[in-house]
Amino acid sequence: MNATPQTTIEDIERFLRGSPIELVRFAFCDQHGIFRGKTLTAKYAVEAIRNGLPMVGTLLLKDTASRTAFPTFDPVAFGQITETNPSLASFANASDVLMRADPPTFHVLPWAPNIAWIQCQTHDRHGNLSPFDTRGQLQTALRKLASFGYGMRCGLEVEFHVYKLDDPKLAPEESSWPAPAPRVSMIHPGNNVLCEQWADMSDEPLRIILKTAQSLGLPIRSLEIELGPSQVECVFDVQDALAAADSMALFRNATKQALRRAGYHATFMCRPQFPNIVSSGWHLHQSLYDQKSGANAFSIPTSPSMGDGRVVTNEDHFRARASNVLSPVGAHWLAGLLAHAHASCAFAVPTINGYARYQPNMMAPQRAIWGVGSRGAALRVVASGHANDPATRIENRLGEPAANPYLYIASQIHAGLDGIARDLESPHAGVAPYSDDSTDALPISLADSVSLLDLDEIFCNGFGRDFVKYFAHIKRHEIARFSATQSDAAQTKDWQQREYFSLF
Repeated sequence: MNATPQTTIEDIERFLRGSPIELVRFAFCDQHGIFRGKTLTAKYAVEAIRNGLPMVGTLLLKDTASRTAFPTFDPVAFGQITETNPSLASFANASDVLMRADPPTFHVLPWAPNIAWIQCQTHDRHGNLSPFDTRGQLQTALRKLASFGYGMRCGLEVEFHVYKLDDPKLAPEESSWPAPAPRVSMIHPGNNVLCEQWADMSDEPLRIILKTAQSLGLPIRSLEIELGPSQVECVFDVQDALAAADSMALFRNATKQALRRAGYHATFMCRPQFPNIVSSGWHLHQSLYDQKSGANAFSIPTSPSMGDGRVVTNEDHFRARASNVLSPVGAHWLAGLLAHAHASCAFAVPTINGYARYQPNMMAPQRAIWGVGSRGAALRVVASGHANDPATRIENRLGEPAANPYLYIASQIHAGLDGIARDLESPHAGVAPYSDDSTDALPISLADSVSLLDLDEIFCNGFGRDFVKYFAHIKRHEIARFSATQSDAAQTKDWQQREYFSLF
């Protein structure tokens, strides 16, 4: 059984009564985009779906090594923190929060016999949705977007690495915190993008990925060989924004678990610490639609012109204005994304490792510019040059595949709506995306991004100031641990591999 948007608790109860399901996993997507939760026997699952399931609240306070970033047992230190961030007060002494399940997310896991899964969201003891629940953050952003009369559609292009698992490094004497990264070998040698021979060489793990995703109802369009050694890419069909975020979170979780059972290791870590590696990106395609008509709100009503009677084409990277290729709404949205691109990196690239991707001439951005069809720009406008093109969209190329999808997409909404609300205008399409022009250079580290996030009033208002402070504090906890290794290059490399290679 895969649930539909109409699935109810009663539907799940009837299914479990007549099925061989033995266990139900209850999981919520944490601040890092990782699923955490509890497993119940089927007998007690329906009661938990109805009433909620308590869990230790410090799970919402962890950094990427699962170390609690807040001194919840120190009344003085924690009291000082909650004076400036009152939303954290309920976490004192590691008190409980409540997981509440969402019935339409119920799935039978195709890789785990007789086990079902359901997604939850975190609530306080009074039943209120936690301000730190990241899925809730996207839901809030979408409600704000709806008040403007729009919905959002997203398409995902996700690059990641798949390896053959040689040694899981689970010997007791190797135990550490974080655990050592497993020893792996490649499924293809790389450096030959879209090579059919490499695709055939990688057929077994790619089929596992595809069958798993299809069994879960995820809209996979293609699986492709990417440039880097052992690197692949998955492209999703367009979905409404919340469904796209759910798909991304579930896809990562399912891919890693299904491949692990077959002897493979998938990682959505941006840049595994191996020689000659190629970083992975997550390209987020986005458009708005009019909630009354369903029409694409970014498409223009007449064929775009350069002003001299010539129709704009995808080759016009350097001369175009946003109004040549996007509707006024789309042009303002683009301007909002540009205005907040630097601060949005904290959500699009939330790991220390991810900033190694911003390298010249590698089809990853280095500057906050846009272009028509340009794969070197941070924001790529995809438009056919025809009026009323329903596929007109903006592709954000900032992201890494380890990003929390709910926060990444929510950041686009807050930034884009600021552009609409203030009628912001974009400059001309960017010239030479890998030039030395530093006026619009993207942040080069997570620390820089978090500092910019602190100063961005639109994000502080959209996500809530308490959430931004909370998120920044957790990220700085991660950064501080990494900084202790920076005097030793080998230790720095090992730190990143331990921190991210298995987690993501």
